[in-house]
Amino acid sequence: MKKITCLLSACLFLLAMASCLGPSAASYYLDATNGDDNQNGLSESNAWKSLSKLRDVKLNPGDRVLLKRGDIFQGELEISGQGTSDNRIYVETYGEGDKPCIVGNDTSLYAVRILNSDYLTLRNVEIVNTGKERKPHRTGLKIECRNYGVSKNIVIDGVDIRDVNGSLVKEEGGGSGILIVNGGKDVISVFDSLTIENCRIRRCARNAMIWSGYSSRENWHPSKHTVIRKNLIEEVPGDGIVPIGCDSTLIEYNVMRNCPATLPDTEAAAGIWPWSCDNTVIQFNEVSDHKAPWDAQGFDSDWNCRNTLIQYNYSHDNDGGMVLICNSGESPASFNAGNVGTVVRYNISVNDGLRTRPTRVGMFSPLIHLAGPVKNTTIWRNIIHAGKKTIKEADRSMMTFDSWGGYSDSTFVKENIFYTPEISTFNFTESTNNVFEDNYYLGAFKVKPADPGAQTVSGVYRFSALMDTVAVAGSEGVFVNEKAIREFFER
Repeated sequence: MKKITCLLSACLFLLAMASCLGPSAASYYLDATNGDDNQNGLSESNAWKSLSKLRDVKLNPGDRVLLKRGDIFQGELEISGQGTSDNRIYVETYGEGDKPCIVGNDTSLYAVRILNSDYLTLRNVEIVNTGKERKPHRTGLKIECRNYGVSKNIVIDGVDIRDVNGSLVKEEGGGSGILIVNGGKDVISVFDSLTIENCRIRRCARNAMIWSGYSSRENWHPSKHTVIRKNLIEEVPGDGIVPIGCDSTLIEYNVMRNCPATLPDTEAAAGIWPWSCDNTVIQFNEVSDHKAPWDAQGFDSDWNCRNTLIQYNYSHDNDGGMVLICNSGESPASFNAGNVGTVVRYNISVNDGLRTRPTRVGMFSPLIHLAGPVKNTTIWRNIIHAGKKTIKEADRSMMTFDSWGGYSDSTFVKENIFYTPEISTFNFTESTNNVFEDNYYLGAFKVKPADPGAQTVSGVYRFSALMDTVAVAGSEGVFVNEKAIREFFER
């Protein structure tokens, strides 16, 4: 009897433990070629055929959704699930061959949506969303958190997104490769530790990767600790990477290149830039060939942003300049905290300012552009290497400070190299409290700032030697050689 009692107790204990642990993890297989929606989907031999079978599946910790490699899945993949930090949910692949391709329907606003999820990874799939006609708000991958709370630790890894034909006009709603949306009035909803890495975004219109969140300081609830790393953006005409309503975002080792000149003349766009964000770090990125009709800089610290750090980036052959720092003085302070404390350092610009068609204010493409009442900006130890004009009317100004409801104040410019093969200038307009110290001015300048430590011809030889070593090629692109540029300035 004693043995039976002990055995019964052990069984009850195991049942209690199983109850605490919840249901066992499941794997759901999809095979677009040989699957059958009348099967249970729980093995390769019993795989489902259609993405729609997952609409009513609630994913639990440890669950997996497995798409067969080499197959094309038509429709929309809807994913929602709550993994845990030690038991993630995975949406990935099985079998051999190319990445499985999810192709949205003709009118689909997205081909894949991840909604209200935690600790979920999507990896190694391809996404296409091409309709018969352009459609505003169309995207490839939509990551959404709405009336949910905090969506934790979503990871997008090795996903290829291509051929999304959204609108080319921002005011219509645009379009994108990846759209990240958070919001809700009943339940404040944000992302924490969202990571997007090793992805490739090609031929997506209007933008590559863009957010929609709480952007007003009157209702400020930022997503935090976002990481955007090692992504390749090609043949995208508009904005590259634009976090909105975020705090402590890290954007590094991304490449944007080969941007087609397809935006309408009314449109402004740039490479990598935050909007209504705090404490953004943008480093070791490369942006080239941007051809937007307005702006078209490699990098930007935009309005309602505080403490943006742009460092160790490579900007080249863009129609606009290396960087824009801007803020509107026309919006109320309760909504817009201003652009304060931007730091631009250790970046390289080569042959930017290539604009050949007029903007809304003529041939305008300063290599560094400060617009509006931006404050306490630091521009330190950058290399600005202007190329020769391709047309006579081209702008060749190093820096322009102009108005957007006000002018910049307290800009500190120190130990930069400004090189021009043709006559250049600095346009200060009505900006105030500009401080220039110990900069190199190589070439001819119509207007130069008052700079007590200015260096000219003597710096040419060191500069020539530096330009042979500042850029390092890697598998993802060409990045600034941190060691070489530091050693140059610290000699």
